[in-house]
Amino acid sequence: MVLAASQRLDLPRPPSFDLTHAVMPDPAAEAWTIRRLLSWTTDFFAKRGFESPRLEAEVLLAHVLDHARYQLYMHIDDVVSDAARSAFRDLVKRRSEGEPSAYLVGRKEFYALSFKVTPAVLIPRPDSEFLVIEALEALGKMVGRETPRLADVGTGSGCLAVAVARRSPQVRIVAIDRSAEALAVARENAQAHGVADRIDFCEGDLFEPLDPEDRFDLIVSNPPYVATPVWETLEPTIKNFEPRLALDGGIDGLDVIRRLVDQAAVRLHPGGTLAMEIGSDQGEAVTRLFAGDLWSPPTIRRDHAGLDRVVTTRRLPIA
Repeated sequence: MVLAASQRLDLPRPPSFDLTHAVMPDPAAEAWTIRRLLSWTTDFFAKRGFESPRLEAEVLLAHVLDHARYQLYMHIDDVVSDAARSAFRDLVKRRSEGEPSAYLVGRKEFYALSFKVTPAVLIPRPDSEFLVIEALEALGKMVGRETPRLADVGTGSGCLAVAVARRSPQVRIVAIDRSAEALAVARENAQAHGVADRIDFCEGDLFEPLDPEDRFDLIVSNPPYVATPVWETLEPTIKNFEPRLALDGGIDGLDVIRRLVDQAAVRLHPGGTLAMEIGSDQGEAVTRLFAGDLWSPPTIRRDHAGLDRVVTTRRLPIA
């Protein structure tokens, strides 16, 4: 989740949409080829302030035609059927009204893997890949653990758990979420990527559904961290479509993070690692949560924009 007042909220605010503008002109003198549809739609999205209008047009048209994006250019002058053009026009209209492309096509790429997404789950963001990197680095440093255990708290689409499992064959994962609908999506993604046999899915709040004696070598989480006043001001593309449960972190954005830190102190083996995604303006506040003799001094990994993105610390061995 890459969202907060001073964060990467770079999706455009869709302007009011005049339905007449979505009706593509259809002069008989010129056929609607892939080339022409992409050109028309790119211009249509650009005029509405979309950040990547060509990419959005390609994603939607490739979905309708059941192509990979690169295949559009292998068939660039093919004429698109009336049925396909009608389906494409519907997606263009819905996208212009704010519905995210990922929900329209039901897929989103994350860490070079394709994940199913629905409105029950947060859309994976590229900056969350830094959390996967931290997890893999932590696993790589573990000595004497043939089958390290990882907990993914608030798994959503399962993108973190699945990406880590794909690149770390020895890890065993427990993926937890409060939403049964989100867990259903995560299970499908685990099955699709061949790692379902190494991930257990549990429904509940934080560690509540687990045995009290369950302990982990690594805990990762992309918790809700958007402050409620900020959530109220989010772009309609986010606020009106993505699940509030996965975004709203309370008045200061730290409600879930505080509880997660407290519970992780009990759930980690001594020397175990906690890695969390945080808001770009929360580095100092989150760092203060690790004061005392339970945790090592936390480190902050910054994203591509140079903003605080992931905090990582270790549970110190008991003296």
